[in-house]
Amino acid sequence: MPFKGSCLCGAVRYEANRLASPISHCHCATCRKAQSSAYASTARVMREDFRWLAGEERLTRHESSEGKFRYFCSICGSHLMAERPAQPHVILRVATLDDDPGARPEFHIWTSHDVPWLTDEGETPHHPESAT
Repeated sequence: MPFKGSCLCGAVRYEANRLASPISHCHCATCRKAQSSAYASTARVMREDFRWLAGEERLTRHESSEGKFRYFCSICGSHLMAERPAQPHVILRVATLDDDPGARPEFHIWTSHDVPWLTDEGETPHHPESAT
């Protein structure tokens, strides 16, 4: 069953039929900066299983490394997916999914790029809502 996703403002929406790889958390410096987070949660989706539903004209593309393009909503800035055009898949930012894909993260990659101010070994207090 297809699952849907969208950007923060809802201007860009997409649909994917299935994930073609496990979900992973990428810690590389490029993903960290693109996501403004300690890591980016990603999974591959075959091109034939991915389609834009709305707002494709609102996308902005950035070549973050040679041959790799990242797609962002030009209104809210949400990073939705990345691609290398010659590859048969796109790299979905699974945190933008609105539906549960039925999969859970299986591994972390590029942890050699971790920075000490974002590393959490589970000792940081967790709150179900705001701490204030």
